[in-house]
Amino acid sequence: METIPTNQLQAVDGAATYEDIPARKITRTFEHAKAEGRGVLIPYFMCGYPNAEQSTEIILAAAEGGADIIELGIPFSDPLADGATIQHAGQIALEQGMSMQGCMKIAAEVSAKSAVPLLFMGYYNPILSYGIERFCQDARAHGISGFIVPDLPADEADMLQDAAYRHGLALIFLIPPTTPDARIKQAVERITAGPGGFLYCISLSGVTGSRKELPPQLHSFIKRVRSFTAEREIPLAVGFGLSTPEHIMLVTQLVEGAVVGSALVNLIDRYKDEQPAAYVHTYIKSLIQK
Repeated sequence: METIPTNQLQAVDGAATYEDIPARKITRTFEHAKAEGRGVLIPYFMCGYPNAEQSTEIILAAAEGGADIIELGIPFSDPLADGATIQHAGQIALEQGMSMQGCMKIAAEVSAKSAVPLLFMGYYNPILSYGIERFCQDARAHGISGFIVPDLPADEADMLQDAAYRHGLALIFLIPPTTPDARIKQAVERITAGPGGFLYCISLSGVTGSRKELPPQLHSFIKRVRSFTAEREIPLAVGFGLSTPEHIMLVTQLVEGAVVGSALVNLIDRYKDEQPAAYVHTYIKSLIQK
């Protein structure tokens, strides 16, 4: 695997400076939150749910409500890591015709009106079908700063990583509690070789879905991951199961970021016939640490 030193990364056309690299938006967001003494809030939204127009409105409402980084879900017919809630949202989005091009359009609409870093979260098969180089090039052009690919482990990520890094995009790896130390080390090395990003620590084994309590082993799990990242100063974020302000507070005492997904999809589903964007705005504000 050939990687490009971070201090030499630039746009494909050679015109961009280090600060213009999309992944740097992620790094600056974590730095800014650290300076303010708080964690980074990272909500997840399925592109095209409940429909394409409302999807854009909802994402912008989250940004206005104080979201620091936003994950944009790419719907897929076989989402192995997703719980029933997000599977349902993805199925509806697909039934309404949401495609990779549609996800790119939503990203462009949001990035035109908000400076919040955007991440595509999607499975590897649609990326391969779209074309890896084309995917990275189009994602950057449409305002994306990086990718999360749940079914792509670090030891199989060479092709996407090489293309993403050449375009200045972050590739963020999921770290479940069952991950062997060797794989954590490999993920850390890959992030260190790139333009920015963070490690996404899954709070528990299994699929996504909001839960009432955080797992008791979370502290020891984060301590184990931190032993590989501390010297590299790579931020950590925790996701899967977070839904309340108390969850966010507890998690961000351990790590730099917190991801909320299923709880937001449930909220949108509850108010999809009213004004879901307004409810999302209020909910996001309630999660932010004062």
